[in-house]
Amino acid sequence: MIRINLLPHREQKRKDRRQQFFVLTALIAVLAGLIVFLGYSVIGGYISTQDERNDFLKREIAVLNKQLEEIKRLKEQTAALLSRKQIIESLQGDRAEAVHLMNELAKQVPEGIFLRSMKQQGNTVTLQGVTQSNARVSALMRNIEASPWMERPVLVEIKTAALDKRRVSEFTVTFVLTRVAATDSTGGKK
Repeated sequence: MIRINLLPHREQKRKDRRQQFFVLTALIAVLAGLIVFLGYSVIGGYISTQDERNDFLKREIAVLNKQLEEIKRLKEQTAALLSRKQIIESLQGDRAEAVHLMNELAKQVPEGIFLRSMKQQGNTVTLQGVTQSNARVSALMRNIEASPWMERPVLVEIKTAALDKRRVSEFTVTFVLTRVAATDSTGGKK
């Protein structure tokens, strides 16, 4: 029988398998490197895309913040203008008040009462005067209560004094002005 030595053949197969293993390992390492590189590139692309989106959002937020500041400034200006308008409307409504007050006082002050001073603070008017009798002060207060322009008369003080060797009463009365809607020339309400 012929003996064939298979050892070199086996040795050759081992060398071939080892070489195949190293080639395969190198290919796997190259493939793994390629996968890592592609993963890094894809993730880097996603990150750069997200950074661009974030920068865009920051720019848009800055624009919106400027617009909000402008809106806030406009609201403040609007509020200031509205308060000025209300003040002007109030002044327009109150400009005839002094005329009405003087007219009503001329109508409501009875004979025998002499007014020395009149002071107005807000809607409250303080009258100081001299009268010949206390009954005339009472008549003045009733007339004020009946007037459409005046209400809530209060006698603050009444005292006896001498004026030109005559006995008189000095008094102080306060009342509140009311706002009566003015009528226009046709007789209707404004």
